[in-house]
Amino acid sequence: MIIKLNGFKADGCVNAIPSKSFAHRIAICEFLANKEITAGGALGVSKDINATVDCLNRIKLNNYNLDCGESGSTLRFLIPLLSALNLKAELTGSGRLLDRPNVELINALNLNGANIVQEKSVKIDGDLKGGDFYLRGDISSQYISGLLMALPILKSDSKIILTSPLSSSPYVDITISVVKAFNVNVEKTDYGFFLKGNQKYFGSLTAEGDYSNGAFFMALGALSGKVCVNGLNPNSIQGDKQIIDILKSFGAKVTVNGCSVTVEKGEFLPFSFNADSCPDLVPVASAIASFAKGETIIKNVERLVLKESDRIKSVIEMVNSFGIKAERVENDLIIHGGTPKFVNSVNGFNDHRIVMSACVMASCVNEFSTILGANAVKKSYPNFFEHYKMVGGKVYEV
Repeated sequence: MIIKLNGFKADGCVNAIPSKSFAHRIAICEFLANKEITAGGALGVSKDINATVDCLNRIKLNNYNLDCGESGSTLRFLIPLLSALNLKAELTGSGRLLDRPNVELINALNLNGANIVQEKSVKIDGDLKGGDFYLRGDISSQYISGLLMALPILKSDSKIILTSPLSSSPYVDITISVVKAFNVNVEKTDYGFFLKGNQKYFGSLTAEGDYSNGAFFMALGALSGKVCVNGLNPNSIQGDKQIIDILKSFGAKVTVNGCSVTVEKGEFLPFSFNADSCPDLVPVASAIASFAKGETIIKNVERLVLKESDRIKSVIEMVNSFGIKAERVENDLIIHGGTPKFVNSVNGFNDHRIVMSACVMASCVNEFSTILGANAVKKSYPNFFEHYKMVGGKVYEV
C-alpha cells in the first residue's frame, strides 16, 4: 500500500487503542485460566494480537503447528508456555521474526528439561521442570515475561536469576501486574524473581489504553496544532508514558486531565532521553526531534537493530529522506534538527512504527510526501489512518 500525505494543522481527539503489551499478556493468562479468548474489544485488533489469540485457540484444539506472524511477543511467550505444558509443537513466523535472537531463552529452558531447537522454525519437545533459570536481562525483556507467565504452572518452584541488569523493565512490570490480576504471585528478589510452583490462574483484566501508539497523535499536536488522546491511564506503568516528558522537553504544551492527554504546539526545542525502558518511542521521538532547533540525543538504542526492521538504520534513513541529518554514535542516536522538507517517497521498511513516524513527519511539511508500505500499520494499529483523518489529515492511496 502506497499513500500520499500533505501537511495540515492537526486538530481533534482520538481514543487510545488497547495496549498491545497488556493484551498479549492478558490473552496468555486467560488461556491459563481456561477462559474464552477473542481478539477485538478489550484486547484490541491487530496482526500481533490476532497471532497470539489464534495460536492459543489452536492449542485448545490440540493443533500445535502455530504461526506467530511477525510478533516477537507471541513467539517468546509461547516458547516457555508450550514447554511448561509439556507439548510437542512447531512455531513458525514471517518477516524478520525468526532472525531475532532466542538462544538465551531456549538454552535456559533446555537446561531445565525442555528440548527446543530453532532453525527455520522453533520445534518444542521435552518435559520442563521447575528450577533455576539463568538469563541475561539486557537482550529481551520478553524472555523474562514469558517465563514469569509459564513457570508458576509447573509443579515445583522456580527462580529466574538475572546475570546482567534488566533492560525495558516496565514491560516486566506490566507482566507482573497482569499475572497478579489473575491471582498468580511473583516475588522480586535481589537475584531476579522467585515463582512458587503449582499456582492456578483465575481472574480478569482489561487492557489499558496504549501510550506507544497514542504517541503518534500527541506528536502531531506538538508539531502542528492541538490533539487530545483519550483513554490513557494517568498512573500507568507503561514505559512509553515517557512520551509526555519527551514532549514537554520539546517545548510542547501538555495537559493531563484524568484519562485524557492534550498536546498543543509550542517551541521546537532539542532534547535528550534514555530509550532503555521505552525503545518503541525512538522512531516517533526521532520524527519530533527532526523539527527541533538543535541537536537531540537519544541514548541506548543498540537493541533496535533487532526489531521489525533494523530500526537504527531505518530511523536514520527516514529522517534523511526529509533532509535531516541523523547518525549513530556508539549506542546513541543523534538527530540534527532543522526544517524537514518535501520528499518524493519514504521507505516504510515493512515496520509499523517507521511508517507511522514517517506519517507524522509528512504531515508537517508543505508538499505531498509518498509513504511506501503503509499497510505495515496493521501489525499494531489497523485503524491508524481512520484516526489520522479524525484529527484533520487526508490520505490519498496511490
